[in-house]
Amino acid sequence: MCPDIISLGELLVEIMRPELDTPHGTIGAIYRGPFPSGAPVIFIDSAARMGRPFGFTTGYIGVIGDDEFGKSIIEKLKRDNVDISQIRISNDKHTGIAFNQYNSDGSRKFIFAAGAASETSLEYINSEYFNDIKNLHIMGSALSISLSSQEACYKAIKIAKAKNPDVMISFDPNLRPEMMRLEKILEICHPVLEVTDILLPSGKEAEMIAGVPNSTKACQKLLEKGIKIIVLKQGNKGCTVYTPDRKEGLKCKGFKVKEIDPTGAGDSFGGAFVIGYLAGWNLERIAKFANAVGALKVSSFFGPMPNTSYDEVIDFIEGN
Repeated sequence: MCPDIISLGELLVEIMRPELDTPHGTIGAIYRGPFPSGAPVIFIDSAARMGRPFGFTTGYIGVIGDDEFGKSIIEKLKRDNVDISQIRISNDKHTGIAFNQYNSDGSRKFIFAAGAASETSLEYINSEYFNDIKNLHIMGSALSISLSSQEACYKAIKIAKAKNPDVMISFDPNLRPEMMRLEKILEICHPVLEVTDILLPSGKEAEMIAGVPNSTKACQKLLEKGIKIIVLKQGNKGCTVYTPDRKEGLKCKGFKVKEIDPTGAGDSFGGAFVIGYLAGWNLERIAKFANAVGALKVSSFFGPMPNTSYDEVIDFIEGN
């Protein structure tokens, strides 16, 4: 299989505190999980579910451990029709784990147990897998988990461009300053930004990348780098889309829902946005669709990769 949409890198499970303000160190407190996760795989799973009515195919490149956590990720991807032929099993490392604590001020605190995903490398990038590619999605987390994963991302871009000069490169910076110095993050993101067609940052990420302390001005500055579309993700406020023809931004308000679990909402949003773009929709329709996918994600506690279908999203939009 040669998928239309490909992503790669981080694969892990999340184990979450269901109650707010419960420190990881609280002995005997409850966790829920494991939930399949990892920013780029949340994206690809969302793209798979939202792209099904259009016939778009999806695939993933990465590494899991030979354990039940890894198997849970594979089972989820198989259920949602993501091609898993390029996911390898490590004999040396376990599947990664993120313990997630939610706080009442909206913040989260993670404890990471790094795993097999860091073994993603150049040798796992099979050029024939890219024969039919329409979109390659890169995540900052895939660039930062290891040098070999970073090199794999760069190689994937090079191959995707060679196979299809019109391929769309989408990039979610997914910056994690707590894991790597900002200067280093910007350094490894630079080669991706140079070829990015759709950039999907948060306000803080846009400001950090552009070096401008204002999200609107940051996005406008980033347009000057040749990026075609910048989608500023704004949580419950929705999103603002910037293009060379709309430098002041197209604002699309979010949907009002009760937030239960925000993890994975931005990545699910990204998968939906790319599907709308590939389907040929106008920007207003794409943004509204992606906002709806994000809203449905935060309104339930089924882990970062929910089971929401395209039809459920359309029903939700029509009902609001």
